[in-house]
Amino acid sequence: MSVNHKRRLLLIAAAAGGLSTLAAIVVAQPQERIIKVVAKKFDFTPGEIHLKRSVPVVLELTTLDVVMGFNAPDFGVRSDIMPGAVSRVRFTPDKVGEFPFHCDIFCGSGHESMSGVIAVT
Repeated sequence: MSVNHKRRLLLIAAAAGGLSTLAAIVVAQPQERIIKVVAKKFDFTPGEIHLKRSVPVVLELTTLDVVMGFNAPDFGVRSDIMPGAVSRVRFTPDKVGEFPFHCDIFCGSGHESMSGVIAVT
């Protein structure tokens, strides 16, 4: 067997090993959890979002009436929510506890009580 042929076989074996390692890493990644959150004058549904630490999440935010905001400052997550559209925010909770979120765009009398909690275990 020539040196080039041996080298080629070694490269193929190394590449195959690298691909299986990469596949194992991809499989080991937690799947994103998708949670739908509906905002309407002066309420979020659900008002309490339960998450697991280190599990990625996508919040799909919609509103039934006027422009709203979603702000979860402890996770650096913020989005405008426009009527007729879906706003998506992705994040991975990195701490355990209860963390508030709120509407940060004035939506009328009652706006100040429009809030909820992200509970991470």
